Amino acid sequence: MAKTRTVVADSDQTVVTKMTELKKELLRLVNAIVNDENYSTETIVQSEEMLCALKELKLKETSLSFKLQESLSCPDRFRCPLSKELMMDPVIVATGQTYDRSHIHKWIKAGNRTCPLTQKVLSHTVLIPNHLIRELIAQWCKKLGIELADPVHYTNEEGITKSEREHFHYLLEKMSSSLDEQKEAAKELRVLTRETPSFRALFGESIDAIPQLVNPLSGHDSDLSSVNPDLEVDIITTLYNASLYRSNKKLVAETPVVIPVLMKALRSGNIETRSNAAAAIFTLSNLDSNKELIGKSGALKLLIDLLEEGNPLVMRDVASAIFSLCALRNNRGTAVTEGAVWAILKQIMKGVIVEESVAMLYLLSNEWEAVEEMVGLEAITVLLSIINEKTSERNTENCISLLQTLCLHEKANLNDIREEEKKFRTISEIAQKGTTRAKRKAIKILERLNGAASTSTTHTA
Repeated sequence: MAKTRTVVADSDQTVVTKMTELKKELLRLVNAIVNDENYSTETIVQSEEMLCALKELKLKETSLSFKLQESLSCPDRFRCPLSKELMMDPVIVATGQTYDRSHIHKWIKAGNRTCPLTQKVLSHTVLIPNHLIRELIAQWCKKLGIELADPVHYTNEEGITKSEREHFHYLLEKMSSSLDEQKEAAKELRVLTRETPSFRALFGESIDAIPQLVNPLSGHDSDLSSVNPDLEVDIITTLYNASLYRSNKKLVAETPVVIPVLMKALRSGNIETRSNAAAAIFTLSNLDSNKELIGKSGALKLLIDLLEEGNPLVMRDVASAIFSLCALRNNRGTAVTEGAVWAILKQIMKGVIVEESVAMLYLLSNEWEAVEEMVGLEAITVLLSIINEKTSERNTENCISLLQTLCLHEKANLNDIREEEKKFRTISEIAQKGTTRAKRKAIKILERLNGAASTSTTHTA
């Protein structure tokens, strides 16, 4: 034990000496900047380097202090089972055992897939922070007058540690290996990007990261039917997770292989893959530039086909993607041409995602071709039935707005509304009790009904 103390003490003295020298040099540089108006940019650069070096030594000094205390009285439960030293950043592995992050990461990176203590195979390699042990260690250090360094000091601005970044690139490299290694890496990337949002930012650090991820899927011409379904869904889901990070959206969408891969997934993937591909398109389309890019790709046709197909497991993601894309006018025309109006009405009549479907119809009603198609498909009857069901204020608002548009399109459309009004006073009730927007639309319809009736009476006379 005495030998350990001596080594630590000697190392600590060396660190202190270096820190003193750095402080003197830093003071000289700062004085030059403050007192000399003609100081050079090189002086600023040197100051920055001195500060970084001082920071590193300060962290090292803290670490040495820990080792000294640890050698004296550290409780066994606070020691990493691998290093036997005080844990700076305790994390939990799949078996429930706790290790210091840096040491267990080295263990896993070396190719080990078992828990060092239990020897059980790790079902995954995600490292989960052990906040309880971390807090207990902090309390123990506080009693001894030691300041426990925050793990964030060892991370970048996104909260990523050096070891995590290395592991991320290690997983991407495995996407070009055997099928088993691809599946293992894709599964872990999916978990990491879901449970550790900061991992999503790593995809934006290199233009090669996204191509590496989708590499197993990008070499198939028209569909992904020959790809392992588990691998496919994990890659597509990871792509979706990465797209949730706002700074990644442009990079992901503009990576040449991405949109084609998502389209292949929509066309031939299993239900989960299709749903997550649609979700990825939805989140990517939050950028207007991406809306245009995706709209020109032909993805709208595939989304509309899925909507008409009507699988309840994909409907909401598909509807969200279509709605987001159609916020761009050019895409609305494409959607109408590809059969969106009938696909949407079909789902409304089946009672599926009614609110989302009505909202999509209202958005498409800005296109005259869409209005004509709605008239031809007797959408007025469908809209009136939704209003009478009184499902939500938003539904009522959109339905009454659509009815007004259809009335403006052709006077003959007023007949069905007039019959409805005579029997149930549906429009009058909305004009009296609806939301502000719904009232305004209902009043305009009533005015049109009354105007048409007056014209008819005058003509008869």
